[in-house]
Amino acid sequence: MPPVSAPERIVIATRESRLALWQAEHVRSLLQQLYPACRVELLGMTTRGDQILDRPLSKVGGKGLFVKELEAALLDGAADLAVHSMKDVPMVMEPEFSLIAIGPREVPLDALVSGKYASLADMPPGAVVGTSSLRREAQLHARYPYLAVTPLRGNLDTRLRKLDEGQFDAIILAAAGLKRLGLGDRIRAVLPAEDSLPAAGQGALGIEALASRPEVAAWVAPLNDAATAACVRAERAVSRALAGSCEVPLGAYAEMRAGNLYLRGFVASPDGTRMAHAEVTGGLVDPEALGLQLAAELRAQGAAEILASLGS
Repeated sequence: MPPVSAPERIVIATRESRLALWQAEHVRSLLQQLYPACRVELLGMTTRGDQILDRPLSKVGGKGLFVKELEAALLDGAADLAVHSMKDVPMVMEPEFSLIAIGPREVPLDALVSGKYASLADMPPGAVVGTSSLRREAQLHARYPYLAVTPLRGNLDTRLRKLDEGQFDAIILAAAGLKRLGLGDRIRAVLPAEDSLPAAGQGALGIEALASRPEVAAWVAPLNDAATAACVRAERAVSRALAGSCEVPLGAYAEMRAGNLYLRGFVASPDGTRMAHAEVTGGLVDPEALGLQLAAELRAQGAAEILASLGS
């Protein structure tokens, strides 16, 4: 295959939330450094996930609602690539699309944001914690069954406003989004993975393009971070194997340790009363195989029964 020539123009499809625009601007800056003569443009879009704010994601179709419009822009040629938070990308992608790069990871952990309390342990019985995630909700119920967990939707600024208005005593957000927007000072505590295991892909940015456009994959190949990509691919394999979606409280988190992947995961009932945990370690050659191994371990620990009870 002949060398791919430098692009003259790249159009990036992005959601129009402040965090999504930051992510797209970040990728645009990196591409402009790679190709100084290239015009890199943003195509801002509003997705169904941004429009439906009165119901939990698990009730309206899951996180795929955040990517469908962006994928439509790829299909009709309006955009060359789309930038996503990896935790928002469906675990099973349509064959027309390909994840062509996964960038270096920001802090992948969850964060406690509160004007009143410095930690979850400080919160009294009945205190209200807001979260958009069944994964977080299940872990909160399991560790702090006396707290009231309430659904929280909206973009990051909306969630912070609701907290500041007193609708919640604390909220749980991804630390990565807060840090990327310069809001790290709002974080009262970063929750260790032992307390709140992250979602598959949390903290990582993914770049998607049409599988039929190898030249686009070649353009962005320098933005791929091999270590992060291996971790995220292992995590996504766990979730994919266990029918992971917004409707299943499931966490999967891989770290590099001494040149190997250390992968942890859990599946739980939404109320946190039933939970299966497992962990595995393996090499970088086949991250997806390690993810499948962890999924099998979780089934052996009772995940299959939990999933059956959820109707998965």
